[in-house]
Formats: sequence, C-alpha cells, structure tokens
Amino acid sequence: MHNFHTIQLMDTHAGGDVSRIVTGGIDSLPGATVREQMEYLRDDADGLRRLLLEEPYGVPEMSVDLLVPACHPEAVAGYIIMEVMGYPIYSGSNTLCTATAVLESGIVPKQEGIQRFKLEAPAGLVQIEAKVHNGVVESVTCSGLPSYIDTYRATIRVPSIGDVTYSIAYSGGFYALVDATELGFKLVRDEERALSECAYKIVEAIKAQRGFSHYTLGDVGPLPFLHFMGPEEKVGEGYIRSRSTTYVHPGVICRSTTGTGTSARLALMNYEGRLNVGDKLETVSLRETGFIGTFTGTHQEGDHHVVENTITGRSYVLAHSDIVINCDDPMVGCGELHHILRDRHQRTESET
Repeated sequence: MHNFHTIQLMDTHAGGDVSRIVTGGIDSLPGATVREQMEYLRDDADGLRRLLLEEPYGVPEMSVDLLVPACHPEAVAGYIIMEVMGYPIYSGSNTLCTATAVLESGIVPKQEGIQRFKLEAPAGLVQIEAKVHNGVVESVTCSGLPSYIDTYRATIRVPSIGDVTYSIAYSGGFYALVDATELGFKLVRDEERALSECAYKIVEAIKAQRGFSHYTLGDVGPLPFLHFMGPEEKVGEGYIRSRSTTYVHPGVICRSTTGTGTSARLALMNYEGRLNVGDKLETVSLRETGFIGTFTGTHQEGDHHVVENTITGRSYVLAHSDIVINCDDPMVGCGELHHILRDRHQRTESET
C-alpha cells in the first residue's frame, strides 16, 4: 500500500519572479484570521513550503501562495505567502500573481475594464485594481504596505568590501538600501552572482551589529533584505525610472525588482523630500522587467513619517498542474504536511 496525494497549482510570474499558487488539495487551516492561519502553517505544517520550494518539485528562487477562504467579510479570498526565508506577511509580486490567479480561476469572474476587489494577506486587507481587456488581465495595481525609513545613511565596515553607506526602510520587511554605483555595479544580468555575494556580506555585517523593531509589530527578526539602487532617470513630470535589484536570501537575487523593494525606495525618496503625491517610480530589473510604485500620501505613526503607496505590474500564467505527492519517495518529506493534505487515499500498486 502506498500513499498518494495531489495538490493543484497555477504557476505564474510577475517581473520574472515565479509564484506557485496553490488552488486545491489542502485542508482548511485553523485560525480566525489569515495571519493566524499563516502562523499555524509556519509552526505546524512547514512541510508544504519546503515541498514546493525544494527538490524535486521546486527551487528556492520561487515563491508559493496558498489560497485560503477569506476571514474578513470584505475580502474575496485570502492568501498565505511562503518563500525560502519563511513567511513574509506581505509581498508585492506575490500579491500581483495571486490577484491574477483569483481572476483566472473564476473566484472573481473577469469583466472588461477596471475591476476592484480586496484580498486578505497576513498583513491585512489589500485593495486590488485589475485592468482587463479582451479577457486578458493586462495589469494589476495593489496597495503597498505603509513604509517608512528607520535609519538614514548609516555607515558600516564590511569585510573585503570596506565602508558601506546604507539606509533601512520597512515596507513589509526591513530593507537595507544601498547605492549600486558606489559599490561599482551597473545592475546588469552578468553581475547577478556578484550582487548576491556582495549583498550577503553587507546584510550579515548589519545583522551582527544591530537589529530592528517595527513600531507596532515589534521584533520581526533579523534584517532579511537588501535593495540595490541604480541611478535615477527623469522620464516625465513626476515620473522617475531606476534600475534596481533585490537580494532576499543567500544565493537568491529576485528576478523582479520586488514590490516591497519599490515601496522601500518610495519611502527613501519621500524622506529626502523628493516626492509629490501622485509621483511614480518605475524600477527596472536585471531582466529588464519592471514595477511602478506610486506615492499616494503620508501619515504619522508616532515618530515615523509613513508613506502610503501602490504597486502596479503584470502577472502571467505559466501552467496549470497537479503535483503528485508520493510519501514513499525518499526525496519527499510528508511528515510536516501529512495532516493538511486533502484527497488522501490509498492506492495499491499491482505486482509485476
């Protein structure tokens, strides 16, 4: 007797970052909010994340988004974000992909023109505006998390690099923001490995020196991300374009510029007094893809001047598939996800 299970997936990408949307095969998770369901998955069923991001099913550069029923009455669906570094409460590229999957799967029927609905992320409600033309989702705009600058232009000595000037922003995770030109980078694809190695050294040096605390969330763990900022080019009134790239984990540079990285840039530009409401920043990746961040306003949270913003991009559907999970396969670890798999059944393998 052998245990077989299936999980239904819709593979998508936004800006080159692949998000595997889990559309079926997982039982309901306990929790009164999507945040609580995320915490259950993280603490009691982390095997799902590992299964879909590790061999033989996936690679660390991917992300996974589990669609769950919304807990908030205003949301049409909830989603839990899983990445190689863990469970971020928000992600721009993952939100763009999830919103597209919600439309393509019919959870929200597609209609011509502009459609608006809300999703529930672990961070809370996310406003979605999708543009549909001839049945195709041409763009998605999602509300970014309120972002702010924690540290402005600090300096740290990094082994084998020297003194590095950095700022720290929070935009769904803490980001070190560094000037790519000061470090000798042009932000082209041939530099990907060198960017990853450089970012790792800087992040590790900052982590060894200090930690960061969010004004409401408190300690959210050690610094995970670094965003390289290229030179800015003014391409129109209130419209700036800049090459960018984001490091998220040892050996992993995002294919896209990331939505949260773009939000972090907006927070820095506002801190420096260089933004008006409605101004846009287009970030361009090593693969020539881009997201557009729009500065929509500010508010005060204690000592922090918090930036409100949106992120616009496009997600593409790559594949619909059933993942077959054979728990007898030595490459597959079912121990940490056995209890959340739906469609469990026994199948007898006939003798040969």
